[in-house]
Order: sequence, then structure tokens, then C-alpha cells
Amino acid sequence: MKKILSMMMLIALIIFSGKSFAAMSFNYQAYVEGNGWQKFVRDGGIAGTTGKELRMEAVLINLMDGAKNMIQYCGHVENIGWMGWQTSGGVVGTTGKNLRLEAIRIKLVNGYEKNFDIYYRAHVQNGGWLGWAKNGEPAGTQGASLRMEALQIKILPKGQKFQRGGKSFYVKDNYAGASL
Repeated sequence: MKKILSMMMLIALIIFSGKSFAAMSFNYQAYVEGNGWQKFVRDGGIAGTTGKELRMEAVLINLMDGAKNMIQYCGHVENIGWMGWQTSGGVVGTTGKNLRLEAIRIKLVNGYEKNFDIYYRAHVQNGGWLGWAKNGEPAGTQGASLRMEALQIKILPKGQKFQRGGKSFYVKDNYAGASL
């Protein structure tokens, strides 16, 4: 019953908005240690690397509806802390400075947050894939000196059931004794 209701809500949204989410521009890419900018990936694709022990240094997300920005995101960077919010096409993190991206926050804006949820998760040093963060929550680590190595992002209709897995974010004080 919930699946049917969720599907009906998505169909109504498409009919009333005149657009499908799939028609909107959505992709993202990572700047990776020693490799530079990788190719863009789409919904749920892996930006960055796993199993290679390479740090993500920056990320760029494109999410537009025509000329209207749909997203904001910020990152926590080694020796810098939380950087300011960027919009579609902006770079979060650094390039050419050899600084690790440690965490990220992503949220939908300009009314799109009313109809969609954004989920994202970080693959971190010594911990692998963490649980999925949602709608502006932090994903990754802070103060633990651990690099993000990869990122996945998914956008779903508001309220659609989604298994988030375990904890998505660790702070140094909360990290001591916790296993990632």
C-alpha cells in the first residue's frame, strides 16, 4: 500500500510540475588524490575510489531544473573545517593543496525539498561505507583525521522508504572507542 501511495504521489508531482525528476540535470564528480577530477557519475554512482586508499579532495554536484538551482552542499576539510555552502556547479573542498575532504552535507533548496529527499553516504578511511545521511545531515567524520574516499548520492520522492544503514557521521569525541 505504501509503495502504491508513493508511486501515486510521484505521478501527481510529474503531472502537476510538468517535469519528471529524471529530466532534470543531476550528476556529480570527485577530485581524487593523484588523479584529479574523475568523470561525472549519476544517481547512486560512486564518485571517488574504494580500496585504493586515496583521499577525495573536492566534490562538485550539478543539480538544476532549467536555470533554477536545486541544491546546496558544504564540506569539512582538513585544517580548514566546515567550508561555506555552494550551489550547483560549485566546488566544495580544495584542489592542488593535498587536503582531505572529511565530511559533507547536502540539501535540496528552492522548494524541491518539499517533494524530494536527498540521501548520500561517505566511504571513509578505516571504516568503509557509512550509513546514509539525509537532507543536510553530515556524512563522514570530523576531528578524527580520516579521509573521505568516495561518495554516493540518491534522490527519491519525499517520504519514500529507504534503508539508511548505520551511523552516517562520527565526531572525534564520539569516535573514541567506536568502530566505524
